[in-house]
Amino acid sequence: MSHIHQHKDELLNRVRRIAGQVQAVEKALEGDADCAKTLHLVAAIRGAVNGLMEQFIEAHAREHVALAGLRDDERAQGVEELLQAIRRYSK
Repeated sequence: MSHIHQHKDELLNRVRRIAGQVQAVEKALEGDADCAKTLHLVAAIRGAVNGLMEQFIEAHAREHVALAGLRDDERAQGVEELLQAIRRYSK
């Protein structure tokens, strides 16, 4: 998992931005904000989470599927982990 540690600060910043976006939706709801504004806030969260997921998928694919020198069983495990995550995410 060294690839996660290499990008830890970047990933944490993305997660913190998403948390801020969720807080903005909470404030909008508490403040009886306009429906359209709230829709846009929620859409922004979805886009941010999609971007985060894309970053994790790419890193996992590069490090646990496509990396030269992986054994066949390691590569197969990496593919299965990736597919499980994609299936769960797409539900």
